[in-house]
Amino acid sequence: MKISIVTALYNSEEYVQEFVERSRNAVREITDDYEIILVNDASPDNALGAAIREHEADNRVTVIDLSRNFGQHKANWTGLSHASGDYVFLIEADLEEQPEWLGDFYKVLANDDAIDVVYGLQDERKGGWFERVSGDLFYRIFNLFSQVKIPPNHITVRLMTRRYVQAFVAHKERDLFVGGMYELAGFGQKPQIVKKLSTSETTYSLGRKLNLLVNAVVSFSSIPLWLIFWLGVFVSISASGVIVWTIIKWAVGNPQPGWASIVASIWAVGGMLMASIGIIGIYLKKVIAEIKSQPYTIIRQTYERDTSRESSEES
Repeated sequence: MKISIVTALYNSEEYVQEFVERSRNAVREITDDYEIILVNDASPDNALGAAIREHEADNRVTVIDLSRNFGQHKANWTGLSHASGDYVFLIEADLEEQPEWLGDFYKVLANDDAIDVVYGLQDERKGGWFERVSGDLFYRIFNLFSQVKIPPNHITVRLMTRRYVQAFVAHKERDLFVGGMYELAGFGQKPQIVKKLSTSETTYSLGRKLNLLVNAVVSFSSIPLWLIFWLGVFVSISASGVIVWTIIKWAVGNPQPGWASIVASIWAVGGMLMASIGIIGIYLKKVIAEIKSQPYTIIRQTYERDTSRESSEES
């Protein structure tokens, strides 16, 4: 049995050495056959140098250096694509999620043949009031609009079987929202309540969260398009009623003045049209991105175990 530990590095230089050491100690409680995959997502600090030093000290540490910053989700996807373990442990490198959880997750997964994923779930979301409230609204709105439901307050850390990882990385959607893709892949999944630490401030501003929410909803739901259709039907019926009412008032010799109401109506309809076109444009953008089929990430260099040299030395 082999276990792969996967993480993405961004502003992670100060955590790399401790993360690798704690991950190594945790996985050795289960097996000596393991690999640790560190994906450098163009970290602005010297996280790459720290990762290479860990590789040079232990060749079971693989370092994947991306050509530019592609974002945490795509960096994680790259790491999962390169993982070869029978079990794959995905975790953040900043030690807010603790490598020692691997043992607890493994006990749950190894003793239940009905599940293929054990994922971390916060009983209470970390951070200040803004992070807690905005996070709660994010999940509520997404689950309201999307056919794919995701558990609120789930976090990155999860232990997965090989077959689940293969199903997950088989998705080729260019604009990733991994929270939905985790559920879309299916299989039996079980939450594990954990307490995530808070070692740094969140990098998700309100604007970034709104952008992520819009991207997530249009990735997994056609409901916004149906809302546009029914909104158009409602406006058309309302406009027809106003026209009939205006004609009746004119016929009885009592025309209704009100240029202000006319202008307000035009502005209201114009605003709805602009919003509707914007929603359709977002869907078209995603279609164009899929047609282009650009690669998820581009790897500049990989520092990995030289198995060919080891084979020649053994012979």
